Order: sequence, then structure tokens, then C-alpha cells
Amino acid sequence: MPGRNRVTPMGDIVAIPLHGAWTGNRGRLHREREIVRFHAGDLWITCALEFKDRRNEQWRPDGFTWLYFYDEAVAFAAGHRPCGECRRAAYVNYQQAWADGLGGALPGAPEMNRRLHGERIVRGTHRRRLHELAWPELPDGTFVRAGDRAALVRGAELVEWTTEGYGARRRRPRQGTATVITPPASVAVLRAGYPIQVDQSARGLR
Repeated sequence: MPGRNRVTPMGDIVAIPLHGAWTGNRGRLHREREIVRFHAGDLWITCALEFKDRRNEQWRPDGFTWLYFYDEAVAFAAGHRPCGECRRAAYVNYQQAWADGLGGALPGAPEMNRRLHGERIVRGTHRRRLHELAWPELPDGTFVRAGDRAALVRGAELVEWTTEGYGARRRRPRQGTATVITPPASVAVLRAGYPIQVDQSARGLR
């Protein structure tokens, strides 16, 4: 049985066999081999699976909890950003796209962490915060609610995400308002041209 360390677009931590293109963390969330909290602060990052021969030892009693993401679009939707150490180039790209998309000077990590945390969590709770944005404003790589499922915006289509990967497709609305899962700051980053990684299964017919 897989461990409970995979992350869904809604940010939930689940036990599913779906592989991860990225790892990352949001602090120490476990006691022994059980997840006992949703997060441990506002630092939520996405990391490379391998970096300088370091070993990602899961369930260490004195270490943070390694989490796994199907692709970077899922990680963004969950509310994570690139790590500034093991993914330095991606971090710099994200930082520049943040400034381009939201205006102002290049942000520091604490500023980005604070804003993302406010956009992904209802203050004072562990409940996910969703956002209402116009369909025409959503760039590829954004996750939205499509009925009772999460779906990826890809061109003129929405591609549903399941615990087995990307699945059914439907036409993307041209007008009206979408219920958006990806935090608005990361939506702005995508709109500014950040080259987000999306699993190739989102491109094929299923």
C-alpha cells in the first residue's frame, strides 16, 4: 500500500499509487508514519526528486514530511511554489513572473509565502480557499472546479484530474466565472509566462 504522502490539486494529502514528478514539503506533518496535521507554517515548496545525492528519507521523527505531486500544475494548484535551493532556476523564473504578473519589485520568499498562504487557506482554519475568476483570464496550467472534480485548463478544453491521472475532457466555457483552485498569485505567474510542467497524459486522448 502506498504511504499517505501524495498531494491532490485541492492540497489534500492522500494514499494513492499515482507517481510523483516532484517532491516537496510544508513542514513536519507526521507522527511515526501517520499524517497528523495539514501544514506546519506558510512555507510550502516543490522540490526536485534528486538533488546533490541527498536522500529523501520519509517519516524521519525529526524531519519534515516529504510530499509528492503528479506534476507541477498539481503542485501550483495545491498552493506550493518552486524551492529556491534545489530548483533555483524555476524559483527565479517564478519570482520574475510574479513581479511581471502582479507588478512591483522582485518579491522575496517570505512575501510570496505570506500571500500564497492567504490565498490557499481560509484564515483561522485548514479549509481550502477557492476564488472566482473570469474564464477568459485563466492561463493554461490553472486548475478549476468542474462539477465535483478538479480540472486542468488546457487551451479550449478542461482535462479532469483523477487519482489515476488525467482523464475525461470537456469544452472550456468562453464566458462567465470559474471557481479556481490555483491561488490567484500563481495564476498571475502562469499568465506572465512561467513554463509550468504538465504531465504528458493531459495532452493525449483518453
